[in-house]
This record gives sequence, structure tokens and C-alpha cells, in this order.
Amino acid sequence: MPLWQGRFQKELDQQTNDFNASISFDSRMAQQDIRGSIAHAAMLGKQGIIDKAESDLIIKTLRQIASELESGTLAIDMTAEDIHTFVEAELTKRIGDSGKRLHTARSRNDQVALDLRLYLLDETEKLEESIDRLLRVLAAKAKDTADYVMPGYTHLQRAQPITFGHHLLAYAQMLLRDRGRLRDCKARMAVSPLGSGALAGTTYPLDRDFVAAQLGLAGVSANSLDGVSDRDYVLELLSCLSILMVHLSRFAEEVILWCSWEFKFVELDDAFSTGSSIMPQKKNPDIAELVRGKSGRVFGDLMTMLTVMKGLPLAYNKDMQEDKQAVFDAVDTVLICLDTFAPMLETATVLKDNLRAAAAKGFINATDCADYLVYKGLPFRDAYKCVGQLVASCIAQNLTLETLPLAQYKAACDLFDADVFDAINLDHCVNKRIVKGAPAPQCVLAEVAALEAQI
Repeated sequence: MPLWQGRFQKELDQQTNDFNASISFDSRMAQQDIRGSIAHAAMLGKQGIIDKAESDLIIKTLRQIASELESGTLAIDMTAEDIHTFVEAELTKRIGDSGKRLHTARSRNDQVALDLRLYLLDETEKLEESIDRLLRVLAAKAKDTADYVMPGYTHLQRAQPITFGHHLLAYAQMLLRDRGRLRDCKARMAVSPLGSGALAGTTYPLDRDFVAAQLGLAGVSANSLDGVSDRDYVLELLSCLSILMVHLSRFAEEVILWCSWEFKFVELDDAFSTGSSIMPQKKNPDIAELVRGKSGRVFGDLMTMLTVMKGLPLAYNKDMQEDKQAVFDAVDTVLICLDTFAPMLETATVLKDNLRAAAAKGFINATDCADYLVYKGLPFRDAYKCVGQLVASCIAQNLTLETLPLAQYKAACDLFDADVFDAINLDHCVNKRIVKGAPAPQCVLAEVAALEAQI
């Protein structure tokens, strides 16, 4: 039975009722709804707004309902309009008129705003835990591959020598910032709107700060209109999740490239690959491709909420019911992507020899060759031009900088000597990059240690 039935003489059309109802998706907030109601009931009793004995009975019965829902002995009635209606109806069925007093000094507008905040705070904790799991995999993998020399790329062209561990840690830094954004978002989310009423507060002597403290929230909303009518915390969370999915999508794209025969830097475990229905030789990185594809789904959820909120006058509008499906979908999608990506990466085999073979091509030590001349006193621009001409000469002769005869080096510039071959050795090129954050193995291991301290 709808909570708003008093004003109406006719029952709602069944199809319209189904269209209006939200129980199919907001039922996942049952525990948060009950937590909020327990805190509200405790405050009503403390303030003498309802009898303390009735407050205690409401709290006791709500805890029983929560326990039964958790164990599965109580099923949610999916014909109820929403989860708030179901909980209140179940409470009233058990304790009669005392249950009807729970909604004193509360509107569904501030109730649902609180429930959603509580639910998303819980889900954000899960997201952080999943990010930490992936970070631990990255730290372990980077430690194991700290000295695996590979080409670094710009424009998808081989550019300079780095290590595989260094490459992985770039994504670790992105994920650390993603986690930081979630924590920042959570701080702004941890505010209680309860007490805002439908839009104008209430004449009852509420203790809003007591309710917030009972729920572990940092404070209360400062304006009753704002408390019930904005969902910027939903938009912020969706923005954070969209950025996170950008990072996962980019990482997935690299995994897909690395698994191809054109690169063959990584071999995915069979448990995280699929085959072809017609080509027996195929081993496809479908899991990474799905992560890449699901990024668009999360971006769409953000766009949905931006569009829903952009033209709404204050205060509450029914449009805002659309907030839950969008943000629930985004949270679910990101969680499954994180929780699938971590074991996929953990079980992958990094093909060290193939990395090294790729590093040996593409003249990725050309900058080091130019730096060699700079250390000998030649201005960098002159050194750059000289080495560029040497690279062109190597290409014409099907040689590399390592196999180019010393005589040709000297013909290009008399500052070259036999020690140039040490300077352009790939291991030397990597090992001497020791500035903080660089790809030298010692720097990678230092970055891993710092990462482990932050997880």
C-alpha cells in the first residue's frame, strides 16, 4: 500500500505502478535503510518525540528484520513500491501502531537521500579494497620484472629503453590516484541529509547531529533544500569511476597488444583467455577486451546522471529516482572489472626474451648516443643531428647503432671513441636512468617499496 494513499480516491493504474516503483533496484539498500531508521528511531526516543519504550521496540524489531533479511528467512516483497515502504510495512505488521510512528519527522525524500549515501559509502569501501588487490598484484609483478628491459613507446613507436616493471608501475600510480579520488569523494558523501524533511525541515525538535554520529557520518547537510535535491555525490562517484575505467581500459588495450603475435610480450593464462568457434589456433584476450568495452558503459552511466540532473528545479523531483540504476550499474561494473583484472594479470607470463628482442630494434638507444656526445662537450642540438644522421646511415646499411663500425662513428664526429658501445648498451642505458621515478631496476624496486607502504 503506498505511503501517499490518503490524498487519492483511486488506486494507481497497474502499469503506471510498475513504472513508478523502484523496489526492483532499490531493494539492495535494505540494510542501509534499516540502519538509518534505527538511528532515526533512537533520536525520536531520546528527544521525547515518541515514547522511549516505543522507540526501543522499533529498534529491536528493525534489527530482527535486518537479521532475517541477511539470513534469507525473510524475503522482500517485490510488489512493494520501494524498499522504504516494504520495511515500514513489515515493521507495522509486527508491532502495529508503534511501527507507524517511525516515519515521524521524516520524509521519503531525506530518507532515500540518506540510504543512498550510506549504500555508496559501503560500496566505495569495496572499491578501495578491489583497487588495493590490483595494486598488490602490480607491486609483486613489478618486483619480479624490475630488470626486464623493453622498449618504451611514444605514438606506438619504439622510443627509449625502460623495464617492464617500470611500465606496470605507471598504472599503479594511476590507480593510487583513483583510490585517492574515491576517498575524497567519500569524505563529501559522509553527510547526513536526514532532518531535511521533504524540503523544508520540520517543526519537531530533532537532534540531527546525534543521528549522523550514530551512523558514523561526519556531519549534517547545512540546507534542507540542498539535502534532498542534489546528487552531486553520485555525479562525483561516477566521475571517479569513469576516470578509473579510463585507466583500466588503457591497461587492457596494452595487454591486448602485448598478447598479439606482433608483440608477444605477455602470455595470458588459459583461465583468462578464450578461443574461437572456427579457428582452432586462436587464444583471445577476451577478458581484457571486455574491460575495455565496459568502460563505455560506465561513461554512459555518468552521462545519464549529468543529463538527469542538469535541468531540475529545487527541490526533489521524481527524475532523481534514475540515480540508483545508473550508479549501481557503474559500481557493479567497476568492481567486476577490478576483481577480474587482478587475477588475469597475476597469472600472466611475461616473456622476458621477447621484450629484450624488441628493445634491440628501433634505435631506442639513440638518445643515449646523443647524450654520450653531450658528455664529451658537444651541444645537444648538434649531437641530436649527428646521431640522427647515423641512424639514417644504419637504416640504409641494415645495421643498428650497436653494429655500426667505429670508423663510421668517427667519420660523423671525432668525439666518438670505442666507449660509445658501452654507452649505448641497452642494460647500461636502463641502469643509468636512476633519477627518482625512472626505469632503472633500483628505482623500480624503490617505487615498489613505496607502493607497498601505501597499500
